[in-house]
Amino acid sequence: MTSEAIGRMLGTNPVVVRRTMAGLREAGYVTSEKGHGGGWTIAANLADVSLLDVHHAVGGPRIFAIGSDHPNPDCAVEKVVNEAVEGTLREAEALLIARLGAISLAELARSFDARLRARASTTAHTCG
Repeated sequence: MTSEAIGRMLGTNPVVVRRTMAGLREAGYVTSEKGHGGGWTIAANLADVSLLDVHHAVGGPRIFAIGSDHPNPDCAVEKVVNEAVEGTLREAEALLIARLGAISLAELARSFDARLRARASTTAHTCG
């Protein structure tokens, strides 16, 4: 599938797609072919790749971007609030990372296929 086609599906620029897919290619999850008839192809066994693997491959941005970027070390109230929020965020992030690591791309593919089949059978019954 081309970067242009993926960009249309996701409503984003093909350059953004290529930049994101480069991380997946470097991790060995996809391959790319340039030129006419080229595009992206899955190269890994989907059962061996988790959502956490994908997260890491695309640069692993912070899970939660909450909190103060410029803490005021002289403010006691801010210190107490930041400590409470940071502890909660660490716990939530650990849970989310564990869950992402437990979900394989094969599971997502099975869910997608099931929804596609259900949609096709519903369409067939309502249109025929």
